[in-house]
Amino acid sequence: MTIQRLDNVLIVVDDLDAAIAFFVELGMELEGKGPVEGRWVERVIGLDGVRQDVAMLRVPGGPGRVELARFHAPKAISPEPRDAPVNTLGIRRVMFAVDDIDDTVARLRTHGAELVGEVERYGDVYRLCYVRGPEGIVVGLAEQLG
Repeated sequence: MTIQRLDNVLIVVDDLDAAIAFFVELGMELEGKGPVEGRWVERVIGLDGVRQDVAMLRVPGGPGRVELARFHAPKAISPEPRDAPVNTLGIRRVMFAVDDIDDTVARLRTHGAELVGEVERYGDVYRLCYVRGPEGIVVGLAEQLG
């Protein structure tokens, strides 16, 4: 048996509305938002007393999704600095292909995003950058050239 697809990536946040606004500005579409709790979710994720709000966002026209979760109980913990550098162990970023990297960065800045480094060219293939948004979330942006 083979993997069928990457269904979603989970990002745990404190400010769910700010994170939703950031990803919607990026161009993702909000599929739904609501509370998630009960014994079934406790058994799946291995935590007791789970109460959370979850939002699911999808890439337009594609199968990729980002799931955002705000835990009310048990409270989320942060084992690392919020602005951890990209060489910190663990998942550091999610990358998106965009039509216009300059426009995307400008729109995300209205939601508090900052460039991690600079927008750089990778040969004649891509323009690339990393942007740090709300909650310290790092997204990579790739604009294909040509």
